Amino acid sequence: MNLPLFIAKHLYSATDSRQKVSRPAMRIATAGVAIGLAVMLISVSVVFGFKHTIRDKVIGFGSHITVANFMSLHGRELAPICMDDSMMRVLRSLDGVKHVQRYAIKQGILKTDSDFLGVAFKGIANDYDTTFIHDNMVEGVIPAFSDTVSTNKILVSKIMADRLRLNAGDKVFAYFIDNGNVRVRRFTVSGIYRTDLTQFDDILCFTDLYTAVRLNGWEPDQAGGAELTVKDFNAIDVVEDEVVKKVNRTVDKYGETYSSETIQDANPQIFTWLGLLDLNVWIILVLMLCVAGFTMISGLLIIILERTSMIGVLKALGARNGVVRKTFLWFAVFIIGRGMLIGNVVGLGLMALQRFTGFIKLDAATYYVDTVPVEFSILAIILLNVVTLLVSVLVLIGPSYLASMIHPAKSMRYE
Repeated sequence: MNLPLFIAKHLYSATDSRQKVSRPAMRIATAGVAIGLAVMLISVSVVFGFKHTIRDKVIGFGSHITVANFMSLHGRELAPICMDDSMMRVLRSLDGVKHVQRYAIKQGILKTDSDFLGVAFKGIANDYDTTFIHDNMVEGVIPAFSDTVSTNKILVSKIMADRLRLNAGDKVFAYFIDNGNVRVRRFTVSGIYRTDLTQFDDILCFTDLYTAVRLNGWEPDQAGGAELTVKDFNAIDVVEDEVVKKVNRTVDKYGETYSSETIQDANPQIFTWLGLLDLNVWIILVLMLCVAGFTMISGLLIIILERTSMIGVLKALGARNGVVRKTFLWFAVFIIGRGMLIGNVVGLGLMALQRFTGFIKLDAATYYVDTVPVEFSILAIILLNVVTLLVSVLVLIGPSYLASMIHPAKSMRYE
């Protein structure tokens, strides 16, 4: 029989007022562990959810890796590059590449009777993955965009629609100015999307790749570039190296040079900002572990002082110092376990409530999302529980030696 475990169980579950341990001390220690673990779970969940939500929105507009003209990526000039079937096959054959899609950009002006707005028309074709756009549609439908014929339909953002007072199905004129010449096209607003990522919602609308290429005066096999989606975001640098080796610095049949950049290179300010969130998480984790550790140390010291006579009796009966220390460590494990159970229930419960109801709102103009995003990571939850248990027990090893320093004769002198 494990004597320390037996004694600790008896102490923890005792109901006799003469035998049970000080309840306030136990409640304080339990609350410290519960609050610390709940805050850590919620913090990690919110930061993971926030980072991945913003990252996915940025990727939705530009994919993981962009292959385009060197002058387009490294200068201010919008230049075409050949994206024929041969180059598309090369890009699709690269290890780690999941999907490849072409695009073209044309600057223009949308005008209604009441207002006008400068926008960028992003031409896409039937090879474009519209999942991201579909998930963020608020009105209308996504048309079947093509690279061989114009549908004269566009998708605009909610911001554009509000400024120009447009609804799905409305007609709108677009003006394109090239070398002093003005061309006019009339489009039908097929749908309206909203991502709350204002730096894109302010300027980007979608139309046919065929239309964008024709308006730019490019050849049919030319495009603004190709966007590559990788199978594993963490391996994006490895795939980028493959692109650099096999595609970059090669020249197409029009004499244009291929180049590439990752989504982090294209949007360094956003990914740097997201990277800073990791520091905030570490600070919160350290502070909460300190809170849990200090409350457990305080609670254990109170309990040891309260049970001084019991320690003296155990020693008088021949119990070794190790037995006494293990008894109080087991007792602390029971308190920590209960605190962790409460912390998991509270933390995971609040996370689930936010996930399914979104009751905590945010200013979308500032945070790019209108509700606090949460993400359930089983691995993170398990790691936080394990680390909390280990740290809480380890910090109690030192205080537990106080129990072994108590002398039997002195502890029972006034009993």
